[in-house]
Amino acid sequence: MRLIQDRNETAKGQWLLCLGLLAWIAGSGCSINHFAMNKAADALAHSGTTFSRDDDPALVAAAAPFSLKLMESILEENPRHVGLLTAASSGFTQYAYAFVQEEADEVEPKDFAAAEAMRVRARRLYLRAQRYGSRGLEAKHPGFTKALLANPKTAVLVARKEDVPLLYWTAAAWASAISLSKDNPDLIAQVPQIEALIDRALALDESYADGSIHSFLISYEMSRQGMKGDPVARARKHFERALELSHGNNAGAMVALAESVTIQKQDVKEFESLLNQALAIDPDKNPDTRLVTLVMQRRARWLLSRKTELFLLTQ
Repeated sequence: MRLIQDRNETAKGQWLLCLGLLAWIAGSGCSINHFAMNKAADALAHSGTTFSRDDDPALVAAAAPFSLKLMESILEENPRHVGLLTAASSGFTQYAYAFVQEEADEVEPKDFAAAEAMRVRARRLYLRAQRYGSRGLEAKHPGFTKALLANPKTAVLVARKEDVPLLYWTAAAWASAISLSKDNPDLIAQVPQIEALIDRALALDESYADGSIHSFLISYEMSRQGMKGDPVARARKHFERALELSHGNNAGAMVALAESVTIQKQDVKEFESLLNQALAIDPDKNPDTRLVTLVMQRRARWLLSRKTELFLLTQ
């Protein structure tokens, strides 16, 4: 525990030093300031790789807020930096899921009020992520925000393959916020925009981030309205493709199918099989997704611990 605390303090100190340097540079002249902010924005836009390769979720949970706030500070000076807007959308979405919403789920049996407060916070973070993603798309395609609200399916046709990260993270954040806003009809009414974004991302680059779009759609297909056919069949098709694209190492896809399909079907054997497969993945096999794998394995363990609550088991 002391080692983690020391590393957290070191991370904090580094970010404070960085902020101090940026503040000093900001007072050194307009052109230098602009150059420095662009360089800082470029560097931070790629900082997610460092977090994603980390093997210590607790350390990332402690360090991420400093990184996210630094992004916001630089975006104040450089509000149209697409790379940094993408990183902010991605970062806030992942932080909200891994370190706020997940904790809320785990805390709920002991303290319902605390869990609800955490979910309110998670929803705010998701909406912040959605706004950054929308700003990135607007910076790339002026007028996109208004067009998306008016005619989603037509609006997204301007997006190209290089826009897939923005499409994906904006949709993921938006959908996550809606999932925590069942009492907000105005937000729920924005589902067509989410579907247009994620469907366009899938059409442009289905292989993005080792099949992450397919992993997202595993759960989403189970609640999608107005689609023909069996939602379970659609979810399983996305699951199979996610595994193909990740060479069988997508713990998120396994957890998504277990949580969204097997519980509904009350198939406890497949539930256990999927989650145990997720737990069997070696996080070090793909260092670029190490942190995501560890986070999803934590989710898998939690779900397994609730088996008797989720399934009507018979003797």
